[in-house]
Parts: sequence; structure tokens; C-alpha cells
Amino acid sequence: MNRCPWCLSDELYIKYHDEEWGVPVHDDTKHFEFLVLESAQAGLSWITILRKRENYRKAYADFDPMKVSQYDEKEREELIKNSGIIKNRKKIEASIHNAKRFIEIQKEFGSFDQYIWGFVNYRPIINAWEKIEDIPSKTELSDKISQDLKKRGFIFIGSTIIYSYMQAVGIVNDHLISCFRYKELIESFK
Repeated sequence: MNRCPWCLSDELYIKYHDEEWGVPVHDDTKHFEFLVLESAQAGLSWITILRKRENYRKAYADFDPMKVSQYDEKEREELIKNSGIIKNRKKIEASIHNAKRFIEIQKEFGSFDQYIWGFVNYRPIINAWEKIEDIPSKTELSDKISQDLKKRGFIFIGSTIIYSYMQAVGIVNDHLISCFRYKELIESFK
């Protein structure tokens, strides 16, 4: 069975690749989860974040943006001292700040899902990459989304973070064409 080569080094990676990566997400809690995790990943490997994912889930109230948006100074300090997550003050403060902005988007659009999928007319972008080196780290679309989020007050949300997020939540299908998931996901879009 052919898979994208980036996931082959670890069983946790393989499970994530086979079951989640590139699958269209239409659940606001999942959107918030991936925004938090992708921001936490900046400068680190994704496997580092995957290994800490359950710790993030506990620390971030099952990724409930409403609860996270209400974290006070005591809870911020607890997060900064939490060895189960990435203890980066800027990333942690950004996640709490962004939870508030996330809720504002939900109120304006009815859901974050409506907002984010509106950038692609509610249909995934299906790329056709042959080699891992062909996959970009950002695109004009991720630039546009990042700029719009920043305009809405989000912080620590650059274009590269957004492109990784788009891959994770299935806004783009960046599985290599030789990967078994590439065709499976295309079939699921029909």
C-alpha cells in the first residue's frame, strides 16, 4: 500500500495520515483544534504535536473555543507550566486570544466552517503532486486566508501555518497521486 512518505517513520503518523489528514472537516471544534495545533507546531515537527495532542485536548477543554476564550491569567500560567504541551508563552497567549476571534467569526458567519470553506466555494482543492518536494508550504490562497484572519484580529497565524491547517482539514488534498488516500478522498468528494 503506497502512502505519502512523510508519515512512514511512526505508527502515530501513519494513523493520522490514513484516517485524518486531508479529510474535509465540517465541525467547528475540530477547526479550532487544528488551528491551535498547527500554530503550536510552528518551528517544530508535526509528530511532536501529535504526541502531545491528548495533553492539548485536556489542557484546552476538549478544544472548546468558548471555554478557552475565557481562560484567565491563572489558566494561562497553568498552560505555560504544563509539560504535556509546547510551553511557548506567545503560542499559548495567541491560542487564547484567537479563541475569542474564532467565536466572533462564528457569530458573523453562523459557524467557522461556513467562513473557512467559503474561501473555496465549499469544495476541496484537489492537487496532483507526484513528489513530496512539489508540495508548497504556502499558496496565494493561504496568504489570503491568513491576511483575512489577521484583519479579524488573529495573531500567530501566518500563511505557512494556514496552509498546514488547510491540508489537515481537507480544504486541500495534498496526498501524492501515488498514495492510496489520494483516490479515496477524491471518491469521497463526489
